Amino acid sequence: MTKVQDPWIGRLLAKRYKLQAIVGRGSMGKVYQAADTVLGGVAVAVKFLSQALMDDKGKERFASEARACALLGNKSIHIVRVMDYGVDETELPFYVMEYLQGESLREMVDVQPLTLEQFLPLAQQISRGLQAAHQGIEVDGRVWSVVHRDIKPSNIFVVRDPGLGMLAKVLDFGIAKFVNENPESNQTSHFTGTLAYCSPEQLEGRSLGQRSDIYSLGVMMFEMLTGQVPIQAPLESIGAWYRAHHMQAPPSLQSINPKLPKNAELEGLIQHCLAKDPQDRPANMVEVIQALDRVEQSLRPKATPATLSTPDDHTYHPQVSTGPSLERSADSWDLLSWPKDKPVQKIVFPKLIPVGSSQIPSLWTMLPRHEINQRVLNRCYNQFLFTSAPHPMVLWVTALYQVKQDPRWLPCYLDLKRPEGQEICRCLGEIGHYYLLLFSLEEPGKFCHRLEVSIATGQRPLLQEWADQGQISRLAPAPDLSKDLLRREYERLKPQILARLSQQLQMS
Repeated sequence: MTKVQDPWIGRLLAKRYKLQAIVGRGSMGKVYQAADTVLGGVAVAVKFLSQALMDDKGKERFASEARACALLGNKSIHIVRVMDYGVDETELPFYVMEYLQGESLREMVDVQPLTLEQFLPLAQQISRGLQAAHQGIEVDGRVWSVVHRDIKPSNIFVVRDPGLGMLAKVLDFGIAKFVNENPESNQTSHFTGTLAYCSPEQLEGRSLGQRSDIYSLGVMMFEMLTGQVPIQAPLESIGAWYRAHHMQAPPSLQSINPKLPKNAELEGLIQHCLAKDPQDRPANMVEVIQALDRVEQSLRPKATPATLSTPDDHTYHPQVSTGPSLERSADSWDLLSWPKDKPVQKIVFPKLIPVGSSQIPSLWTMLPRHEINQRVLNRCYNQFLFTSAPHPMVLWVTALYQVKQDPRWLPCYLDLKRPEGQEICRCLGEIGHYYLLLFSLEEPGKFCHRLEVSIATGQRPLLQEWADQGQISRLAPAPDLSKDLLRREYERLKPQILARLSQQLQMS
């Protein structure tokens, strides 16, 4: 039988978005992959409201979802970002969001339960996304907490990101509730949600708060680790699930998945989230995140961080320069001096330097002379973290480390809305290495030492892609917010990087 192609494929929407393929279907409508012709064909996703929901209430709910994701996506890297909203020539609403390549958490769990090493970074990221939603968004001068009301594996998308490992994004705020301080306005007039993941109070139609999402998160975390939900109903009906969620005690993790290592902290957290009475659950997502952090700390001595690439991808011995075209005489290196417009302080900044007919990216830093002498034989580690929103930005992290010596962290940012940031990022990807140039605080005018640091093969094409994204991005400037997002992710990863570096040193 001949397969009938979707008639909308090839359609140009709003004189801008060319629909290319259908990538999802749900109760709210279809999702298409599209090319943004205004921004050079960059991939986006376009979601249309289902024709069956084209009443006033359906349109209002769809617009609320777009608004929530647009505002929340600017607050958290762990919530899918909406970039545009409109209606087509038939008055059918649509919104445009970032196009994600990866798989849903549903697809991952259906294959097999997650290991603890896979589970923890994903659970932490999902929790941070929910924390941002619960902290709220400002609408018409008022801050409204956003309760998702449909947390489940199919509403979590996982992107394989070379910088962050597995990057989780919370999707589908289609039935989210904007909660204010008036309990009566928070009542639910009819049931919404997915029965297996609903809190008892959600099934009752009671006023919902953050703790309802925490219950659903507990159900999902249990399923991530065991492959099945903790509460089972004999029939797929509201009545059967109502009784199950109110009466059944959730089993232990090990009773369902005996291969899972026992961890009292983790077991306690999930059982706490699954308490029948909302008042008996964690008060907010901060408590959940803190508990997950304690679980991670309890595993750290024997865990291999799942959020980082292998050590060999990012750790290097200092090297001499490579290839005639990149050679620079010793005298010309000695002629380098600390820029007059930079303070004489322990700072880090990027700069392109001429080497023959080429330009090579470099990282300049100033340290005490005695530390430079100690660091010249250190190993080098590097990592690049990227966010496209709210402002395209790269956090470029270099670390010098050695046995019996604390690492020296050298982070700096590349603003990809600025031409110089784009050029440095592109050069890093094209050339595949950079120079770390060391100057002393005691003699700031005198160049002391250089190290050549390689970049992991897998990150090189991404650096060039990120530079291109920065060039075509039309987002409103918000560099400080993006810096803060990246800094927080870097601080979260730092203990895992330290564990990996320590392991690498012990093996050498």
